[in-house]
Amino acid sequence: MIQITIISGKGGTGKTSLTASLVALSNNTVIADCDVDASNLHLLLNPEISETIEFKGLKLAVIDQLKCINCGLCMEKCRFDAIKDYVVNSNSCEGCGLCVYICPVKAIDFIDRVCGYAYISDTDFGPMVHARLNPGMENSGKLVTLVRQKATEIAENNNKNLVLIDGPPGIGCPVIASLASINAAIIVVEPTLSGIHDLERAISLTNHFNIIPLVCINKYDINNANTDAIRSLCLEKDINILGLIPFDNKVTKAMVEAKSVIKYDPNSPASIEIKKIWSKLNDIFNI
Repeated sequence: MIQITIISGKGGTGKTSLTASLVALSNNTVIADCDVDASNLHLLLNPEISETIEFKGLKLAVIDQLKCINCGLCMEKCRFDAIKDYVVNSNSCEGCGLCVYICPVKAIDFIDRVCGYAYISDTDFGPMVHARLNPGMENSGKLVTLVRQKATEIAENNNKNLVLIDGPPGIGCPVIASLASINAAIIVVEPTLSGIHDLERAISLTNHFNIIPLVCINKYDINNANTDAIRSLCLEKDINILGLIPFDNKVTKAMVEAKSVIKYDPNSPASIEIKKIWSKLNDIFNI
């Protein structure tokens, strides 16, 4: 089983659009949307949810009014102002545990709270695992791990030979969770100065975890000088450039229609290049 994560240094580079198109070209794949803070792959794949799993991340402090002696210490020390009149505001509580530690009569306890949901769904292209983190909640890295685990289980139980992961943007904890124990990372980059900087950060991250980086330059023709700079960087670091996707307004039109560009127009300039990218992936990983 091959696991490939598609990442980018920032949001909006076309990562999800590329993922949806590659999924449309595959035929034995499990799809995992690990961008749990702002998931949108489901908008292009239209999954039908078959199972919902509660995700419990941050804990919530709760005060036992029968034990509480109204000393006021918890309200005084809570830096988030989450306790008022000896009642914890669940929207303000960060689950740090200080109030539990300092309460002299042990009247405060931690309870689990639902911070989001993971979903197992069916799509026209195969099973999909995705998730939604509730607004204001944290531990998205832990939710990413849950999505990855479920996707791997489905792949193993159904003899799927590829898990294709739409990863979060950036280089933080959720991205690290999406990169654990994978075969390769496809880094989607746009030819801008900030894009080159983000690419360097993403490459450093993959190198740190000994993951094969593969680069895809999206909208490569909007700035040829920066595209050449990205080519030089990849040549210097001996990184394979999978493809150069041209600017194509069919991609935007496909998004409006809630489709991948491959399904919207398989003969558009972007679709033709994405087919070449898929062919290269097949050559590298025999998928």
